[in-house]
Amino acid sequence: MQPLLDAIAALTPPTDAVRIFHGRGGLYPGCEQWTLDAYPPVLLLTSFEPASDDELAVIGAALEARWAQIAPGEPLNWVYQYRFEARAETRLMAGSVPDPHVIGEDGARFRVHLLRGLNHGFFLDMAEGRRWVRAQMAARPGQRMLNLFAYSCAFSVVALQGGAGQVVNVDMAGGALSIGQKNHQLNGLGAGASFMPHDIFASWGKIKRSGPYDLVILDPPSYQKGSFVAEKDYARLVRRLPDLLVPGGQALLCLNSPKLGADFLHGLMAENAPAMQFVERLANPPAFADVAPERALKVLVYRAPG
Repeated sequence: MQPLLDAIAALTPPTDAVRIFHGRGGLYPGCEQWTLDAYPPVLLLTSFEPASDDELAVIGAALEARWAQIAPGEPLNWVYQYRFEARAETRLMAGSVPDPHVIGEDGARFRVHLLRGLNHGFFLDMAEGRRWVRAQMAARPGQRMLNLFAYSCAFSVVALQGGAGQVVNVDMAGGALSIGQKNHQLNGLGAGASFMPHDIFASWGKIKRSGPYDLVILDPPSYQKGSFVAEKDYARLVRRLPDLLVPGGQALLCLNSPKLGADFLHGLMAENAPAMQFVERLANPPAFADVAPERALKVLVYRAPG
C-alpha cells in the first residue's frame, strides 16, 4: 500500500471536496482496492476488498502523523468504509463527523452523509460535468433544464448558479430529492427549481409538459435492481430526447459502468436518436485518472438539430 501512504505523506489541507488517492484507476499496482477522499473536515478511506486491522492501523498512523504536520492542534476526523457487492460497512475511526455535514465545490455547498449508505450524497468524479453545466447556463442565461435521476440535485444547484431560468428535477427517491431541496436552500436558491419524486418511466407526460428543454441530463445508475439496468433501460431514455429538447438543445449522457464503454452510448444514440449529433466527451477530473478510460465515468454531450 506504499503509493497510498505516499499520497497521505503529500496531503495538503483540503478546502473543497476532492479525491486524494484513486487506486481504483489501476495506476498503482497493488493498491487497486483503495481510495481516499476529502470531505472537509473529514477524510474518507474506502476499500473494495476486506482490510485487516493491521492495514488500517498503518494507514491511521500515517494520517495522524501527516495531520499533525499540516493541521497542528486540529483533530483528525476519518471514516473507513468497506464496500462489497451492493452493501457497505462504515466505521468512524477517529474524531467526529459534523451533523449536518456540508462540503463545498467551486463556491457551491452540498450536504453529505458519510456514515450511512453506499453513496454519500455527492459524486466527486462528476466535478467536470458540474462545471460544464454551470458554464452552459452562464453562456445563455434563462435556459430550461431537465435533470433526470437527479439524486441530491447537484446539477440543479450549479445550473441555477450559472443562470438557468428553470430546472425540473426528477428522481423516484423522495429522500434524495429532500436533500436536493436542502442543497438549494444552502445556496440561497429559493426559486427556479421544481422537484418531482416520480418514476421517470411512468411520468413522461408530466415531464414533457414542463418542457421543451434547452438541456437534458441523463445520469442514471448503471445498475439498480428493480428500477434501472443500463443495458436494457438506457435506450428507453435516449429515444425520448428528440421530443424533450428545443431545436439545437443539448443532452448530457452519463454512465459509470466498468463494463460499458462510450461506444455503448454512441450505439444507443445512433439507433434511437440518429438525428442528434455528438459534440464531445467531457474529461474526468485528473484525480480519477484510469489505465482503462472506458472503464471509468463516461460523460458525453449530444446536440439536437436546428
